[in-house]
Amino acid sequence: MSAALKALLAREILLARKQGGGLGAALSFLLAVIVLVPLSVGPDLALLSRLAAGLMWLSLLLAVLLTADRMFQQDLEDGSLDLMTMCALPFELVTLAKAVAHWLTVSLPLALIAPPLGLMMNLDVTSLPVLWLSMITGSLALSLLASIGGAITAGLRRGGLLVSILILPLYVPVLIFGVSATTLMMGPQSSTPSLLILLAITLVALVVSPLASAAALRIYLR
Repeated sequence: MSAALKALLAREILLARKQGGGLGAALSFLLAVIVLVPLSVGPDLALLSRLAAGLMWLSLLLAVLLTADRMFQQDLEDGSLDLMTMCALPFELVTLAKAVAHWLTVSLPLALIAPPLGLMMNLDVTSLPVLWLSMITGSLALSLLASIGGAITAGLRRGGLLVSILILPLYVPVLIFGVSATTLMMGPQSSTPSLLILLAITLVALVVSPLASAAALRIYLR
């Protein structure tokens, strides 16, 4: 990793920590879902156990969406993105660094916190390791895909709803195979195929996301 890329990644992580709000809002949403769903479903522990993994994934997905519209908006407004286009790094690496910083400061902490909280919904303890593994892998794909929506709506005011409309269809495969990897642990089949497909989706997003995000941002920077 070049020194310029390390410096950019460190800058993004530092800004995310100083600005705050992103992880706090996402975590508040996650906790709200975990507290309210058992109240709405009722005291049926068997039903909660079956729903727990899917609800954890859905909560993670929606929580990441809450912060997607902020990924590029402020840098576009204050002119930082214009300066980044003139640095030695390809602009695609700049967008990738911002997506990785979003993953490290928002998606990854949520992926680490969510599985233990699932125990409040009678999640099977034996499924925790594979839920952690699937969420850590899938959370990177969520941040990468969120960067595409954030780039498309960076120049729009109140683009949060539009980000959701654009990105939710792309999130469907991540959700399907993430939940599948966990629920299969409760049955006779192995979760390995679902985890491998989830890893493949993440790798594809790792290639496509920087290209799509950079192309969208260049339209605003012309």
